[in-house]
Amino acid sequence: MADPERIALVTGANRGIGREVARQLAQRGLRVILTARNAPAGQAAADALAREGLPVVFCPLDVSDPTSVDAVRGWVEERYGRLDVLVNNAAVYLDEHSNIFNVPIADFTTTLAVNLYGPLYLCRAFVPGMCRRGYGRVVNVSSESGQLSTMGGYTPAYAISKAALNALTRTVAAEAGPPVKVNAACPGWVRTDMGGPHATRSVAEGAAGLVWLATLPDSGPTGGFFRDGRPLDW
Repeated sequence: MADPERIALVTGANRGIGREVARQLAQRGLRVILTARNAPAGQAAADALAREGLPVVFCPLDVSDPTSVDAVRGWVEERYGRLDVLVNNAAVYLDEHSNIFNVPIADFTTTLAVNLYGPLYLCRAFVPGMCRRGYGRVVNVSSESGQLSTMGGYTPAYAISKAALNALTRTVAAEAGPPVKVNAACPGWVRTDMGGPHATRSVAEGAAGLVWLATLPDSGPTGGFFRDGRPLDW
């Protein structure tokens, strides 16, 4: 059982993998802040988990907006005094049928704003405090689409954003040092609105590897890329 006083924040958690990560963390005794850009959907998701007896509350957050991130940081500090676990799950996937030559630049801009700059803003907001306190867990939800070793031309904006997120993971891990475990994870092809109904994995299966990284012991890895607890090539 995790320390019941650990405070976790999960982005993009009104549905799918994010909501399941919030559930599994709360089931392990963490106090979970469920965030989403869609406030009614986020509040409904948090209320549903709370009705299961889980310690989950909602706070609105648009990860692509630095002002929104600053507001959440202030809210967390006022209510809890700290954040122990950050799961950067929020993401967009806009270019499934595009290639590098025809994907609209606007789609690149939006994808990078959410998938890269969102985690960057949140790491800048919360990781320094984790470093001062000597404890923290950061999970950046990436994808095998971002692996340079196998990258092709499919979904260029999404793939490039996830490769950049992997680079951010390495950089933040190096700056934070061993007490703060900063890792990237691929949940696999999961049956969500993004993954579609024909995906091979359930949301529970996709979330499990993220929860493992979010609750690592002090001897756990940092600066790595994982799927189901096993290292992936960059």
